[in-house]
Amino acid sequence: MTHTEAAPGSSLSAHRRGRELAEAADGRTADVLVVGLGATGAGAALDAAARGLDVVAVDAHDLAFGTSRWSSKLIHGGLRYLASAQFDVAHESAVERGVLMTRTAPHLVAAQPFVLPLTPLVSRAQASLAWAGLRAGDVLRLAARTPRRVLPVPRRLSATEARHLAPSVRAAGLRGGLLSWDGKVTDDARLVTALARTAAAHGARVLTRVRALELTGAGARIRDELTGEEGEIRARAVINATGVWAGALTDGIRIRPSRGTHLVLRSERLGALPAGLHIPVPGETNRFVLVLPQGDGRVYVGLTDEPVDGAVPDVPEVPETDIGFLLDVLGSALDTPVSRDEVVGAFAGLRPLLDTSAHDGPEGAPRTSDISRRHAVLTSPDGVTTVVGGKLTTYRRMAQDAVDAAAAARGLRAAPSPTAALPLIGAAAPERLHTLPAPRRLVRRYGTEAVALHALAAQDPALTEPVLPGHPVTRAELLWAVRHEGALDESDLLDRRTRIGVVPEDRVQALPTARDVLDSAAPAHP
Repeated sequence: MTHTEAAPGSSLSAHRRGRELAEAADGRTADVLVVGLGATGAGAALDAAARGLDVVAVDAHDLAFGTSRWSSKLIHGGLRYLASAQFDVAHESAVERGVLMTRTAPHLVAAQPFVLPLTPLVSRAQASLAWAGLRAGDVLRLAARTPRRVLPVPRRLSATEARHLAPSVRAAGLRGGLLSWDGKVTDDARLVTALARTAAAHGARVLTRVRALELTGAGARIRDELTGEEGEIRARAVINATGVWAGALTDGIRIRPSRGTHLVLRSERLGALPAGLHIPVPGETNRFVLVLPQGDGRVYVGLTDEPVDGAVPDVPEVPETDIGFLLDVLGSALDTPVSRDEVVGAFAGLRPLLDTSAHDGPEGAPRTSDISRRHAVLTSPDGVTTVVGGKLTTYRRMAQDAVDAAAAARGLRAAPSPTAALPLIGAAAPERLHTLPAPRRLVRRYGTEAVALHALAAQDPALTEPVLPGHPVTRAELLWAVRHEGALDESDLLDRRTRIGVVPEDRVQALPTARDVLDSAAPAHP
């Protein structure tokens, strides 16, 4: 492997897609077909392929097109479940956080400090309750065997310390703060890309722009969204991992989507933010708005939790009521409230919550193969396994459960899941990551592959140019995405391989460069 190459077998491209789609639809029967390439679907493809199964994984759009790119970018330790006495669920979440931070993706998931400012709106009783929760969260970390060097212990802050970590917080009446730590993924869509590429390196055929029109226990009728051609993919086991769209492909599955909205601000609006913020929602005891610096000149502010009725859109719209709510809560803690015209972008994701009442009654409804309070794995009468619910943090466990259930339902012989100890593309021990001869920003996004990407840029000075002024992404990163990460068009480049597109103004400005990179890459990679 040369300095400008990706890990062997992991590169996704238009050429590989075309070849492997033809192979998948030529009448042969795969062991497992996974439908949906968000975190859970890509995780299931990796899990099955790593067990030695022959895997095809498809998505009607792109990697991380749905919910998996709209998260808070946090890898939670399960603290919120302690408040409702869901101790087993909290422990599982803490364990999976530790797996990501110490073994499978330490290049993408790292510790993020948070300050809960003790403003006059936070009573002493609320502060005591929050502090007890943070200490309980540290007990979870200990039970999950995550080292303290990875996630430091929470502590109390003086008012001066709180203002140092959160200088935009209102000083008047500030009593101090509570400092805690949780996991944060550099980019949720990049995590999905790493999962898909690692699955590909283990032999999975990862196919974007391939829509499943109909599922059965023996495969799927599919359509190539690039050509309009229809065909069939046969498989011994089928896993439906389409999230909020799962009910459209499998009878008896009913989803109750919940909308989580985030605002996007320019970093300079809130000044230097060495830490994120937990801002209590006034009048509620265990609900917070999060302020999350992203390291790319943007800050995200979220999160709402609103039920969604009706048809599920491909890309959810953000209502003004969500924006107003988040600005109001944010303003309760800041020296100068953020105005509506300072919001440069907003995005919303839909959580695929299972409507359990749909599975209590009629004969012929899906059987529950494995169900927890967070996620469910259900097998339909004709043998389709559906995985729904859950969250980004525990995608690996959800994927493992889905493959276990599918293998059991269809009689597949599969080895135990190895994914709790299987590093993703780019992963390495922190001490090695720190010594790589590449810019730190690239290491945090590409891990060990940052060296190859940096070398690619060194071959042509034009590739070092930023895609747009003031944003760190370079043309080299777009070219890498086309050559190795399966990006097929401008949206793949700007909305998922990078996050330039979350600010519409920036997206418009970057479009010509994205098109130019796609055009220049095409002849060399037919």
